[in-house]
Amino acid sequence: MSLTNMPDASCADTLSRFTFDDCAVRGEHVLLQNSFQELLAVHHYPPVVANVLGELSAAACLLAETIKFDGTLTLQVRSEGEIPLIMTEVTNQQSYRAIARQAQEATSEDFATLFTNGTLCLTVQPRSGKPYQGIVSLDGNSLASSLGNYFEQSEQLATRLWLFADKQRAGGMLLQQMPGDNSSDQWLHLIQMANTLSAQELLGLPREELLYRLYHQEALRLHPQKTVQFQCTCSHERLEAVLLSLGEAELRDILTERSSIDVNCEFCNRFYQFSESDIDALLGKQTPRDAH
Repeated sequence: MSLTNMPDASCADTLSRFTFDDCAVRGEHVLLQNSFQELLAVHHYPPVVANVLGELSAAACLLAETIKFDGTLTLQVRSEGEIPLIMTEVTNQQSYRAIARQAQEATSEDFATLFTNGTLCLTVQPRSGKPYQGIVSLDGNSLASSLGNYFEQSEQLATRLWLFADKQRAGGMLLQQMPGDNSSDQWLHLIQMANTLSAQELLGLPREELLYRLYHQEALRLHPQKTVQFQCTCSHERLEAVLLSLGEAELRDILTERSSIDVNCEFCNRFYQFSESDIDALLGKQTPRDAH
């Protein structure tokens, strides 16, 4: 197939694991197409911001498969550069959402200019239990190299990522050396082969053909694919909880200034409206314990 073609629908919006029989190295491959276009349809980002958002989303999907958790994983980058804030949130079920803020003027192709004095934060928020968070300086020349540095510094796991996006698709590949693996020569060989990857190959080839091109001499095992989707986690119920946290006095103050409380989700742009009667009903749902 031509590398400029869009991948077959069966290849798009999927994530899959692969392992090697001869060494303790695992890999992940992800391709985002329809879900990425859904994400970009919500906001009108400059091309460079759209591509970085795609890379970050692909990275979050890959990393979510390396960690056992029930909840959400968030990758967030803050900086003093042209992109002050960018973040992606993915669930353990591989549904994700993402956003960039105050980046409408971003045009640079230079990573350091986009993310001057940047910090990378990875947060795992389980549905029950305490969250885990790790923060490192964004000291690489790409998101992929910075995330690799994060894992070596924070997790002591040799990890490499390859990330690409082209405003239509986003994709990534991850290799991770498992604890106790002593096959350093094989690990370096696998990385060297992956370093030959081009954006056209990663974004345009089915995973089987891509991995065959890289590792046809290796004993490689493909695991079942998982579907990835763009899905916001906002809901009427979650916003009700946020409103209740403000307290009755503040809610009444807002309603004296306007006829309703209007909320737009910044991730998906969905509009929610709460009238005075809605707020009355919401406050009426509170138990005496809730009200304190």
